Amino acid sequence: MSAIRTRVVSAPYRRPFQISSGISTDLISLVVEIHTADGAVGIGETSPMTAYTGETLAGVTAAIEEHLAPALIGRDPLDRAGAHVVMDGVLRGQHVAKSGIDIALYDLAGRLSGWPVHALLGGSIRSRVQTAWVVGLGTLDEMAAEAAEYSARGFSHLKVKGGHDPAKDLELIRAVRAAVPADTEICLDANEGYDATTALPYLAKMTAAGLNLLEQPLPRWDLAGMVRLRERLDVRLMADESMHSLHDALEIVRRGAADVLNIKILKVGGLHRALQIANLAEAAGLAVKIGSMPELGVATLAAVHLAAAVPGATVPADLVGPLLVEEDPLAPSVFADCKGWIDVPTRPGLGHDV
Repeated sequence: MSAIRTRVVSAPYRRPFQISSGISTDLISLVVEIHTADGAVGIGETSPMTAYTGETLAGVTAAIEEHLAPALIGRDPLDRAGAHVVMDGVLRGQHVAKSGIDIALYDLAGRLSGWPVHALLGGSIRSRVQTAWVVGLGTLDEMAAEAAEYSARGFSHLKVKGGHDPAKDLELIRAVRAAVPADTEICLDANEGYDATTALPYLAKMTAAGLNLLEQPLPRWDLAGMVRLRERLDVRLMADESMHSLHDALEIVRRGAADVLNIKILKVGGLHRALQIANLAEAAGLAVKIGSMPELGVATLAAVHLAAAVPGATVPADLVGPLLVEEDPLAPSVFADCKGWIDVPTRPGLGHDV
């Protein structure tokens, strides 16, 4: 590696994207470029989504430019595992920053080898990847109408955001279930918004009303509560905010706190770490969803390749970042006119034109 550079890109959401912990009007990302002395370039992307991670764009930029890049310059760009050892040695945590570099290294390796990134991850067992549609917070009528619209467009797995009030979320699940075909899967993402005691009776009713998957209903630290819910509810439980690392994933497995792991590449530090977690999930018999912060096209393409390569990624991925914005500035052609499925790129690297 001869140089690592960053630049900011952004795109306005079609409508403000709201979850229980905050709202965003623009999707803001940091593009990471890794250059070699021979003139080759790998492109990565990372996005802090402050409402979710608590990290800021300024902090992520500083972590890369002031700490990670100086430690990596001069190293072999094909040594991705070694790059993670170095990054972890100079800076604890900062997974969002590390993921931007990791994705750029995979893109670079693919371009240099002539292979698509999924080949570097073990191969592609899927030529197309199914994506869910994610319905952000709004009024009940707005959310049910959006769910119906995207179900009609071909999205057969819908994630609806909740978490403020389990009683209102019960109404929401009933409204969405009434608005979409019976074979459409519904996931409720509470983004840590509930406490187990108050929410349990409502969650049981949501299950009876046709809820198929429940994502992170409790605070990230409450694995004991997640275990209790899993024992008492007849619905699959998915961990998201509870899992930011391989060690978190191992503890979830040990405790029996989830049926599904939501692996977000940016959250866990990049494709290298994400694949480690996916392998752990496979060994433990847990299903995987490849999630999203969300991000723009480059990082979303990384998620497409990961979802194609991981056998246990049987829950439809969240590949919606480029679809939620007015126009994706990084990979618009790949995600244009999506109807619930995305073709896995076969070009070298990630398959973008940045």
